[in-house]
Amino acid sequence: MKKILMIICLLSFIPYTRAQHNLHLDTIYANDKKNVALFFPEPIRQGITGSENYIFTFNREKEQHLGLLQAKPGDESNLLVISNSGSIFSYIIKYSKQLTTLNHFITKANRIGTEFSLSKSTTKGITKEEYYDGTLGYYEHFCFNLINRKQGIKKLKKQDHGVTLSIENIVFDNEELYFVIQIENNSSLDYDLNFLNLSIQTRKKGKKKSMQNLYKEPVFKYNLPLKIKNKQTKKLIYVLPKFSINNQRLVTLELNEKNGERNLKLKVSSKYINNPN
Repeated sequence: MKKILMIICLLSFIPYTRAQHNLHLDTIYANDKKNVALFFPEPIRQGITGSENYIFTFNREKEQHLGLLQAKPGDESNLLVISNSGSIFSYIIKYSKQLTTLNHFITKANRIGTEFSLSKSTTKGITKEEYYDGTLGYYEHFCFNLINRKQGIKKLKKQDHGVTLSIENIVFDNEELYFVIQIENNSSLDYDLNFLNLSIQTRKKGKKKSMQNLYKEPVFKYNLPLKIKNKQTKKLIYVLPKFSINNQRLVTLELNEKNGERNLKLKVSSKYINNPN
């Protein structure tokens, strides 16, 4: 019962999905003798079944695309899976003694929607229903196009211990700033990300010189990784409400390593913040 309530609560945050157009959910069969493997297009962040006679397991310590489903005899139920980018997948699950399919390869086209809320009812004169195609929310759609296009900033970078943190672009759209960020790991060790924070740095008034950091919470994070393997480069986007700073302030992007000391701070002056692309 608790798991069913959790699913209901999660679904209540989905603003618009293809399920509203009477989407037919596929059925996956499982039993208690074999593992049924589900390969998702993105790493799994959360997986919930609606009944205790179904068990869905995945690696909670390390990002993986693979989930395993098993079932005991009983009534049919449902499976809800959320990826690390907020994509939502939903299936009917049933017990069957005989299994004809043991491996399911799931594509992005199988999504029923996205987890994050679309706070805007309109975007640049286009209604949410007109813009939303049932698989991509506005943020995800805009970030997907932005991250794949030629970027406009090349000088904002900080490098140490073989790890490079850079801001490739700052784009203004619909009262929000999109920070296109790149993390490049040219070291011989994998980089486990503890946090990546963006804050405004300002001097405190008084005789003693000191600095104060004001953390800025993104409204959406796109492609934020948990790990950057050695010789690997990852791009991501932070979306923040529009803001500006004076010449006495700086924006600081701080990259912190989990269980390590390869920490970087990239400082961005007001000319980049106040004049986005």
